[in-house]
Amino acid sequence: MRAFQVDNFADGAQLATIDQPTPAKGEVLLKIDACGLNFADLLMAKGTYQDTPKPPFSLGMEVCGTVVSLGDGVDTPAIGTRVAVFGGSGGLAEFGVFPAANCLPVPDDMPSDVAAGFYVAYGTSHLALTDRARLQKGETLLVLGAAGGVGLTAVEIGKALGAKVIAVARGADKLAVAREAGADHVIDSTQGDFTDAVKALGGADVVYDPVGGDGFKSAMRACNPKARMIVIGFASGDVPPVPANIILVKNIDVLGFYWGGYLKFAPQTVMNSINTLMDMFTAGQLKPHVSHVLPLAHAHEALELLRSRKSTGKVVVTMRASP
Repeated sequence: MRAFQVDNFADGAQLATIDQPTPAKGEVLLKIDACGLNFADLLMAKGTYQDTPKPPFSLGMEVCGTVVSLGDGVDTPAIGTRVAVFGGSGGLAEFGVFPAANCLPVPDDMPSDVAAGFYVAYGTSHLALTDRARLQKGETLLVLGAAGGVGLTAVEIGKALGAKVIAVARGADKLAVAREAGADHVIDSTQGDFTDAVKALGGADVVYDPVGGDGFKSAMRACNPKARMIVIGFASGDVPPVPANIILVKNIDVLGFYWGGYLKFAPQTVMNSINTLMDMFTAGQLKPHVSHVLPLAHAHEALELLRSRKSTGKVVVTMRASP
C-alpha cells in the first residue's frame, strides 16, 4: 500500500510503498478514505511534537474509513461500518490499524472528507470551551487564528453556546470566512496589536489561542477580570512567556488544553463530546469548512498549505486517485 511515511526526521515524510498492517488485539483495520491534517503533523514530521512515534511511521492523526478487518476481541464496529477515528498517526496511508474503542460511526449525511477533519478540530474546541473554560451564554469569546483548522470551529461552537464571538484572523478573506461561521466582530491581525479594538467591544471573558506569540500578549491585555485564557497551541512558532504578575493583578486564569491528553485520562469525556458534536452536526448547528482536498500523491502540498497559512478551516488528503 502507499503511505506518507517518516523513516527519519532529517528527511521528513516521503511517499512510500509499505506492507499493509494487520490489526492486533483490540484494533480494527480501516480502508482509509480521507485524512484530516493538523498543525501537529508538521511538528511530528520533524520529531518535535510531544507524542511523536519512533520512526518509521506514517503521518496523519485523524481519518475516516471503512472497517475491513477486526483484531482479536473486537465485535464492534462491524466490518463495513464507516467510522471516524483519532489514531495519533498512521492516517496518511491507504490502510491503517486503529483502536476499535476510539472509532465512532459516521452519520450517513456526513461526507468522508468532512468526517476526516471533524474529530480533532471540533473535539478540541468543544472540550476546551465547555470543560476547561466553562464558557457561559452571554460571555465574550475572543478567538485567535479564527479562520484556521481549530479556530474556525471555536467560532462556530462559541456561537452555538450563546457567546458573543470576536474573531481575529489574517486578512479580509479569512475574516470573511470567520464571519460566515458566526463571528459577531472581526479584527485583522495584520494590523498589529488588537488590544484596544477588543476593549472597545467590551473586552474578553474567554480567550481561545492556538497561535501564541504577540497575539497572546494582546489578548491578555484585553481580558476582563476573571477571564479565562485557553492555550491551545503555537502556530506562530513563538511560545510566549506567561507573566504571573499580570495573572495576579487582572484576576485571570491561563488554562492549558491538550485534547490528545484527554484520550488517556478521560477517554469517556472525549467520546461524550464527539457524540454531542455529531448530534449538533446532524441538527444543522455545525457546518464544517474544508478549504482544500488533495490526493495522497500531493501530501507535501497539503502540508505546505498549513505551514504557509494559506488554508482556511481544514485541509484533507484523500486516498482517491483525484480530489
